[in-house]
Amino acid sequence: MKFRVERDVLSEAVAWVVRGLSNRPPVPVLAGVLLQADEQGTLTLSAFDYEISATVTVEADVSEGGEVLVLGRLLADISRNLPTKPVEFSTDGTKVQLVCGSSRFSLIQMPVGDYPSLPTSSEASGSVAGDVFTNAVAQVSIAADRGDTLPILTGVRVEIEGEKMTLLATDRYRLAMRELTWKPQDPNVSHVALIPARTLSETAKALGAAGSIDVALGDAARGEGLIGFEAGSRRATTRLLDGEYPKVTSIFPNSVDTTAVVDTHTILEAVRRVALVAERNTPVRLRFTEGQVAIEAGTGDDAQGSEAIEAVLTGPELEIAFNPQFLIDGLSALGTAFARISFTQPSKPAVLSGQAEMDGESDESYRYVLMPVRFAG
Repeated sequence: MKFRVERDVLSEAVAWVVRGLSNRPPVPVLAGVLLQADEQGTLTLSAFDYEISATVTVEADVSEGGEVLVLGRLLADISRNLPTKPVEFSTDGTKVQLVCGSSRFSLIQMPVGDYPSLPTSSEASGSVAGDVFTNAVAQVSIAADRGDTLPILTGVRVEIEGEKMTLLATDRYRLAMRELTWKPQDPNVSHVALIPARTLSETAKALGAAGSIDVALGDAARGEGLIGFEAGSRRATTRLLDGEYPKVTSIFPNSVDTTAVVDTHTILEAVRRVALVAERNTPVRLRFTEGQVAIEAGTGDDAQGSEAIEAVLTGPELEIAFNPQFLIDGLSALGTAFARISFTQPSKPAVLSGQAEMDGESDESYRYVLMPVRFAG
């Protein structure tokens, strides 16, 4: 095998395929990246660990086709630090020689025969705008569980009904839900998938710069238990989580007694400042009265902080407490100039949504439900 490829092209391609590689793979070959050079002038890089696969095809000047398997993270580190000059690869016995300007590296070939077959690429079930999907995934994945007590809660539930796609995640203390539209091949499609949140986040970020992302669901991904994403020359699959997701949408309150509308940036900065004195696992308290909200943290002999900001209140006055980081996460995810917080009572979940203007309509396409924290007194 012998080919030449631009350094930036190589570096980006390797970075994309190695992002899901485990630092401690169950078998050594799964730490590898498969390089396949085609004399038609393409180089395909692939990585797969039975859970996640990533493939990208780039242009290369190929004088001799072939395939080799080399350590992925090592190749990523090397290619990221090479001078900005064309990179030449060639095989030499059991080694792969890499030359870039005056830099020379000799990499060990891993046994290609032991490498698992990659999941086959599939027909797309539909497509979604890259920027919209990336933003939606970011808004929802913040609420997924990061522990491993309940693996099912580490996923984002994706429900598809025709042109409507609903993303949902919860860690039992908060719940995030985002609705968006996509373009399905079959207008009557109905599908549910539970995707590991971390993998979905990284994939969406990496593919989101493309105008459009193709999504291959279930059977379309040539095998149950997989979902596929493709944008431009990049393709990825991930294994889905097993199990029945709890019916958490019942958490959304049926009625609202009080709503408060505040400037998103102002309340976000105020909560950040006041939370500086909140000891670990202690809440920030929000007291909503006519025209303002007072934000406080710390009690008794502890350090204390408080700040008051303007708010438009509709309904009875109310005092409620939240985990400061969960509140910050939700406010940061809104992406709108104003935040609307809807309450029933201080012991019941509150709902965060965004709106473009102080006296405008609430945008219900993204809702973030936050469980309150009991506080002394």
